[in-house]
Amino acid sequence: MGPVELLHMSVYSQSFSPCGRFLAAGNGYGEIGLFSLSAALSPDSSPLSYRPVLTFTAHAGPVFCLSSSDLHLFSCGNGEVSAWSWSHLLKKNVKPVWTKRPDYKPGLQIPEINALMLRSRENVLVLGGGDNNLHLLDLETGAFTGVLAGHQDYIHCVCEREREGQILSGSEDGTVRIWDDRKSQSAHCIEVHKYEMCARPQLGRWISCLATDNDWMLCGGGPSLALWHLRSLSPTSVFPVNGCTRHAAFYQDMVLAVGDSPLVSHCMLGGDVKAQIPTSSPSLNCFQINDRSSEHRVLTVGGSSDHIDVFTNLSYRAFSLSF
Repeated sequence: MGPVELLHMSVYSQSFSPCGRFLAAGNGYGEIGLFSLSAALSPDSSPLSYRPVLTFTAHAGPVFCLSSSDLHLFSCGNGEVSAWSWSHLLKKNVKPVWTKRPDYKPGLQIPEINALMLRSRENVLVLGGGDNNLHLLDLETGAFTGVLAGHQDYIHCVCEREREGQILSGSEDGTVRIWDDRKSQSAHCIEVHKYEMCARPQLGRWISCLATDNDWMLCGGGPSLALWHLRSLSPTSVFPVNGCTRHAAFYQDMVLAVGDSPLVSHCMLGGDVKAQIPTSSPSLNCFQINDRSSEHRVLTVGGSSDHIDVFTNLSYRAFSLSF
């Protein structure tokens, strides 16, 4: 890849291998890079240790989503989802196990898939994106078993409220929908942009990030990143983070968030920003915390560059991997 392509590269998605020793990252050119955390974290690491051990083209168009099961890496591109065997990838065999497309309505444009979630207990993949619907793929049978329809615009994010058996999705239409997938309809629709404490009309109404922790939800995008109580369906605290938040997650007793700035924000649940840690990318799309291996427990952050920053301690960037 030439210097111009590298200059305009963005990292959109990340997922750790089941063993926790490897990181897969998806970029805007349809490529997936596989990085060895063992090599990068080794006391004997060299410049080569921060480069991918394998790079391959997975899709036409950006790899917006990655997720892993115990056996497979799942990736989404324009209108399709592919499964890759982790054991094959680690042997540098890059043939997909399968590639599937939801049954889209006929039209000229192939919808992007912007959101992907694995429901491990049900062995189901939930896909959302440009056709405004969520599609449920049963991994046991390989068949699409349902469509959750109701959003009026692009779906950007999806997460699970596991204890309640609910799926949550956020869309460009400014709403978060809470689905009971057994009934194939949304139980609740929260119009986030209509809540005064969250609304930022100048940045739009779109919802770009969602996370849940039992009775609590994080959501943000155009509206401010906020903590919501799901039983009362109301916001309880707003985090004063500038710009649009693209990814947020609960971590221990705080919230981690990234977005339009070159900073990882550490927020207290009450709404205070405790710290903002600089990164090497001008803006950020995604992060992952590796809880699959205590030996390789790191935070990895990707955004609008070919770099993925690695934090061995949440307070500072240790080094960067790069495509």
